[in-house]
Amino acid sequence: MRSMSGSRRNSGSSLVSSSSASSNLSHLEEDTWILWGRIVNEWEEWRRKKEKLLKELIHKGIPHHFRAIVWQLLGNATDMPVKNQYSELLKMSSPCEKLIRRDIARTYPEHDFFKGQDSLGQEVLFNVMKAYSLVDREVGYCQGSAFIVGLLLMQMPEEEAFCVFVRLMQEYRLRELFKPSMAELGLCIYQFEYLLQEQLPELNVHFRSQSFHTSMYASSWFLTLFLTFLPLPVATRIFDIFMYEGLEIIFRVGMAILQYNQTDLIQLDMEGMSQHFQKVIPHQFDSCPDKLILRAYQIKYNPKKMKKLRTENRLLKQRIETLEKVRSCWGQVTRAQEAEENYVIKRELAVARQQCSTASESLERAQDTIRELQQHKCNFLYTEQFVSSLQTQLEQSRLQEAELLGALKEMQDKVLELEKRSSLLPDESNVAQLQEELKLVKLRELETLHCFREMQDTVTELNQCWQQHVSRGGGGGHWKESPKKNAMNELQDKLMSMRLREAQAQAELREARLKVLQLESQNQIHGKLVSRQEEESAALQERVQYLTAQNKGLQGQLSEVKRKQAESDCKSKEEVMAVRLREADSMAAMAELRQRIAELEIQKEEGRIQGQLNHSDASQYITQLREQISELKNEVRHSV
Repeated sequence: MRSMSGSRRNSGSSLVSSSSASSNLSHLEEDTWILWGRIVNEWEEWRRKKEKLLKELIHKGIPHHFRAIVWQLLGNATDMPVKNQYSELLKMSSPCEKLIRRDIARTYPEHDFFKGQDSLGQEVLFNVMKAYSLVDREVGYCQGSAFIVGLLLMQMPEEEAFCVFVRLMQEYRLRELFKPSMAELGLCIYQFEYLLQEQLPELNVHFRSQSFHTSMYASSWFLTLFLTFLPLPVATRIFDIFMYEGLEIIFRVGMAILQYNQTDLIQLDMEGMSQHFQKVIPHQFDSCPDKLILRAYQIKYNPKKMKKLRTENRLLKQRIETLEKVRSCWGQVTRAQEAEENYVIKRELAVARQQCSTASESLERAQDTIRELQQHKCNFLYTEQFVSSLQTQLEQSRLQEAELLGALKEMQDKVLELEKRSSLLPDESNVAQLQEELKLVKLRELETLHCFREMQDTVTELNQCWQQHVSRGGGGGHWKESPKKNAMNELQDKLMSMRLREAQAQAELREARLKVLQLESQNQIHGKLVSRQEEESAALQERVQYLTAQNKGLQGQLSEVKRKQAESDCKSKEEVMAVRLREADSMAAMAELRQRIAELEIQKEEGRIQGQLNHSDASQYITQLREQISELKNEVRHSV
């Protein structure tokens, strides 16, 4: 005790309570120093037999020179195996060293023990934080924990401070507060909001109207145990009680602060409330910390209700996680279906594009044929019937191209619509319905749990009555009186034991009924899930049938387009063949006429050579031949 009291005399925070002489201790005629010395020396006896008096003394404040050993005793941290590992941990390197070094100067910057770079306080604080980051790698290092370690170092050497801090993290819910997810902090905020809504409803409504969330002012209360919010002497008094009772004192003190400042806070807006929390509230209890603690224990705090809220919060988180999983699975199924639909439609669109390109190529070939025929116009003339048929064919090809372009545009619009639908989440009404069902099931479970707990309380009361009855009859003097009284006592004992067995049987019966109700609730939930999945499966099957029918319709349209295209190709081929046949006939006729002209010219030359005709007859005959030749040429032109 002497070593503990002299380890940190330079802390500068004399926290001995001025009201340490309690009314319950006036008859003892002992001063505070002797009393706490006796408490330390007879610790186990005080914890077992004088717990109520010890609790009252801790509420009055632990003397400064006894805090080190009392905190170790309260946290059961006097003999811990991890203390022997401390020197070895300091030789190791931690991945959090840079973060710890960065935040060391921000921890109690105005305190003499931690003031100045590379001071003794900063060095031992770094050592303890580094050692813990190696012991608990999941938590590692969190900035708020440095203030708790700093307060421990003001009272005891670093090895003892390290052991007490490890015990606080393991046994006082602090480890859950400092985990990366900070799930425990969210639970504490949820419980504190319940207390605020129940005990200070007007202030709660004002906070909500100003969007002044609980986490904005209460997060530091739970993470640093008021060490960064209140002056060090007041916060140390709260820490004394925290070492004995745990986080309950944080809820009580927080509610007491809000109750004390309710009138002022209701009149302020959000910015004014922030300034009030930063500048006014921390200094309200500098001179009278007992006043704050007295107000704290006037707050109504029901541990059973807080445990119930803890269970409700955990169940609610589980339900939300389940809903999120269902929602994600449904989203994946919907996205997969829409992706499949997109794939089918894109494939059909690709086929339609290919057909459109084929039709365009056919149209280009027909236009080339028309241009070639127009180029040969100088050689031969086309009939009006052939030209009109070509124009009709051209118009039909253009109409088919327009139809294909319209079908292509419809496909593109459908693809865009499906892409928009794929980006949307599943129907929110189903999720809301699931949430309502889960709330009803949760209320039913809570009612059954309440009945079971009432039955357990009844059994406990009967046990207490039995113990009182035994204690009344256990003195030995009453059993030696008369045989009638002995017989009466035996009958009462038997009656009491029968009542106990009856109560226990009823408790077991209600427990069995509770299990049956739970199983029925689970069965209902599973039945609703199965029915919902069947409905969803039926809806999906209907959609698949609709898409199949739509696909068949599109295939029919495509086959019709192919048929029309084939007919147009056949017609164009037949007309081209007819044109070529007529051209061949014309060429044959021209060849025959030319052959006849050549024969006539040969005959003319033979007549000249033989001299069968005279000059006049020859000239007349030549004239006739020339006329015949000109007629033949005209016929050739007309035939072409």
